[in-house]
Amino acid sequence: MAPTPLDVLHRVFGYSEFRGEQAAIIDRLVAGGDAVVLMPTGGGKSLTYQIPSMLREGTGVVISPLIALMHDQVEALRAVGVPAAYLNSTQSPEERREVEQAFVDGRLDLLYVAPEGLSTPRMQELLRRGRIALFAIDEAHCVSQWGHDFRPDYLWLSNLAELWPEVPRIALTATATEATHREITERLAMHDAAHFVASFDRPNIQYRIVPKDDVRHQLVDFIRTQQAESIDAAGVPVPAAGIVYALSRATVEKTAEYLRAQGINALPYHAGLEASVRHETQTRFLREDGVVIVATIAFGMGIDKPDVRFVAHIDLPKSVEGYYQETGRAGRDGQPAVAWLAYGLADVVQQRQLIDKSPGDRAYRQRMGQHLDAMLALCETVECRRVNLLSYFGQASQPCGNCDTCLAPPAVFDGTVPAQKLLSTVVRLKRERGQQYGAGHLIDVLVGKRTPRVEQLGHDALATWGIGQDLSAAQWRGVVRQLLATGLLAVSDDGYGTLQITDASAAVLRGERSVQLRQDVVDASAARLARRANGDRGASVAELPEEARPLFEALREWRAQTAREQSVPAYIVFGDATLRAVASARPTRLEELEGITGIGAKKLDQYGEALLEVVAQSARDAA
Repeated sequence: MAPTPLDVLHRVFGYSEFRGEQAAIIDRLVAGGDAVVLMPTGGGKSLTYQIPSMLREGTGVVISPLIALMHDQVEALRAVGVPAAYLNSTQSPEERREVEQAFVDGRLDLLYVAPEGLSTPRMQELLRRGRIALFAIDEAHCVSQWGHDFRPDYLWLSNLAELWPEVPRIALTATATEATHREITERLAMHDAAHFVASFDRPNIQYRIVPKDDVRHQLVDFIRTQQAESIDAAGVPVPAAGIVYALSRATVEKTAEYLRAQGINALPYHAGLEASVRHETQTRFLREDGVVIVATIAFGMGIDKPDVRFVAHIDLPKSVEGYYQETGRAGRDGQPAVAWLAYGLADVVQQRQLIDKSPGDRAYRQRMGQHLDAMLALCETVECRRVNLLSYFGQASQPCGNCDTCLAPPAVFDGTVPAQKLLSTVVRLKRERGQQYGAGHLIDVLVGKRTPRVEQLGHDALATWGIGQDLSAAQWRGVVRQLLATGLLAVSDDGYGTLQITDASAAVLRGERSVQLRQDVVDASAARLARRANGDRGASVAELPEEARPLFEALREWRAQTAREQSVPAYIVFGDATLRAVASARPTRLEELEGITGIGAKKLDQYGEALLEVVAQSARDAA
């Protein structure tokens, strides 16, 4: 009898059951139907096209936008005995010829290619010479011209339906709004596809957003707290790996240098570095414990590292989609992780200026402005972060009890009078002086600070001079930031970051609209939040009894040594969940390893005896 998807899942990948809609998606593809799949990072998207590629006649062709991701996925497949390969620009002509011949001969279950390569006549001719089981379009949101990660070559992929009409297609993404979902369907001509939308919730990630106040010191405190609190499911302290995102290359370099000076093992990563340096950085991040990468958004999309314990942003992301995708690189193993963001007024002004200077047309700038508005709404909400985030993707939810606004609810106050004072100052300066000014100068006027510029311009004679002394300058920056977020203030397009009122401001100035503002929560509660995150690990995490922990550590040491010998990341050998299961079961025969999660036939044959020896040696040491 032909093997079933469940047979392959158990025999090859070592798992006993499918999660969510994985089985339904696989059945759809095996039967020859198309599918559009929205599933969060860590939800098991890869299995939904890998297993059908193994069951259908021919080779599954996977279109992947990143070379690093291709390499990691091929290595992981080969480790469980699946014949897989990739074709990309890193290979020599001889290596390419070998892979091409293997495809033509039908010796591959999966072949990974880049979208840029697939559209070439040479690649199309190669595919016609072989048998194609299916096309899998990974990171399908890249087809959206309004999205955060648009790749023009993805638009060509709509031709697959005409060139290979009998071959089923699956488009997958971990981040898409309802509008992007529709665009994926239309631009890839997948009108007859079945749609599978999983929950976007990542309950193991704790979201924290704090106002900037000496962000480098804040970042160091945050990382040190994470590393001090980082323990695995066995209760053993482990160095915490993390990613820090910054907007510019210069900030990346300076931040990495600062972190290293503070004793944190930090490495920079951005597109301006030599390719060999970027490769070495990625390799160290994958294979060493406790490495912190400081990067632009060029890093991470192709990194399949399951045990990233935190993702930090020290600059405001441009969109909620980008933020969700980047934070989704934390906690792919299901263990607790933290997404931390520090942002301030300067971030808002900078992003507005970047949008105004964008080479795109008016519609493009308007769309980018909407992305930013949604990101600001997430930052300034006084409600549950997770509810706001999931709502953006069209998913209703309840307060999570595991984000900063749930664990330490911010105080809210009637900010109508402060808003009126600020808006009135903007109006008076414009009316009396005919000019607009930035936030710093407006705040100087409100708090009555006599700077040379204030005195030179005579702004100490304004009616609003000094009327805001009941708030500090830092508090006034928070007011400005929140008024920008709610559309009661706008950044002028003059290129200088000056502020102006909006149509909505008039109702506030007339007293017809009240303004509720959040009292900025100082990040003093960070340590308490971290303790809560690590103390409440959730029912899905298997805690080990005290007597099993020495064996678990011995298994980790064996895995690290094995991974070094094979020059692969540790998780390709076995994940922590598998090692925990072995430590709990203490098997003494190969048959007892069968059925343990993550141990398929190939890994049982390759590592089974070694695992039993580690278990036996641990027992001898304890005797």
